[in-house]
This record gives sequence, C-alpha cells and structure tokens, in this order.
Amino acid sequence: MRITSTGSGALAPAAGPTPVTAVDSRAPSSSAGAAPAALQSDVMKPALAAMAALPEIDTAKVEALRDALARGDIRFDAARLAGLIERFHGGGR
Repeated sequence: MRITSTGSGALAPAAGPTPVTAVDSRAPSSSAGAAPAALQSDVMKPALAAMAALPEIDTAKVEALRDALARGDIRFDAARLAGLIERFHGGGR
C-alpha cells in the first residue's frame, strides 16, 4: 500500500474544545422508582448483619486445601458438586 500526499503537508487545526458538563454520581436520581437512601440502608441491614455473623475465612486452611488438591491428595468431583448445587437450588425436584 502506498500513501501519497495531496496537500501542502500542513494540517488544519481541529475545532475548539467541546465543553463538558460534570455529573455528580452522588446526586439523587430523578427517576420515579428511586428509593431514598434511608430505605436502601434499611433494606441492606439484614444482609449486613448476616455477613457480620459469618466466621472469618481461615486463609491457612484454604491454602492447605488448595495445595492438597494440586498434589492430588484429595479428589474433587465436579459432577457431584454440580448435582448438589442443582438440588439445593430446586433443580432436582
């Protein structure tokens, strides 16, 4: 492919900058279905309480299990896990 110049070599300046309007993502939405912040907070309270009640993750145990899986010391049955998940979510009725 060959590119040839047809002009004088000078480039024309681009149009001036276009003004940009800032949008505050913290501003309340104007949609009719938007819930007030207090209501959203009340909806989240049970989930936050449930998360707080969960035990901390034992990272040492997770690493030990990951290593045992990698070495083949313990077996992982993906089909069995898929079946259990399906049964839990009501697919095995």
